[in-house]
Amino acid sequence: MLVQFLAAAGVLALLTLVPGPDLAVVTKRAVSSGWQDGLRTVGGITSGLLVWGVLTLAGLAAVLAASATAYTVVKLAGAAYLVFLGIQTLLHSRRVRAQHVGALPDAPAGSPWRTGLVSNVFNPKIAVFYTGLLPTLAPTGLAPHTGMALLVLIHVALTAVWLGGYVLLLAKARAFFQKPAVRRAMDRVTGTVLIGFGLKVATTRP
Repeated sequence: MLVQFLAAAGVLALLTLVPGPDLAVVTKRAVSSGWQDGLRTVGGITSGLLVWGVLTLAGLAAVLAASATAYTVVKLAGAAYLVFLGIQTLLHSRRVRAQHVGALPDAPAGSPWRTGLVSNVFNPKIAVFYTGLLPTLAPTGLAPHTGMALLVLIHVALTAVWLGGYVLLLAKARAFFQKPAVRRAMDRVTGTVLIGFGLKVATTRP
């Protein structure tokens, strides 16, 4: 059973490291308003994973994954939110031009924790991931719900460590990111990536 857990953790670690909307959202908050907001955003993202974990154990995530209508509603809501964040970031890049070197960037509106939570809760791919992949990774020596719950917690922990470490690395280069030219470039890249992920989410199928 230990070998199964280690193998499952390895698969989850690889999937966690794949760049996605979470990384773009965290980058936006950490670069714009500092590592504290970046970590709060990570907290919102991991809270969203826990929400999906509870829904999966309750069987509701499977209903969403199987229902084309429910999946589409959540998918479009999540896509719209990512596109909104992307447009907001691109607009912010235009305001940076007028700021002098060394000035702190304007903090994005809204709670960073809520930003992370909403971006994850409205990502139906997590429902598909939890209901489709996790059951195949669950150790056979445990009750299905117990094994699934442990894998969800492992995924949450891996996500927190990866994104939290990423935020702290960005903090080390804070002075570099405070330069107006760099901030403009980061905002434009991040905004474009967020819009791209939003369009990708909108066009994906279960």
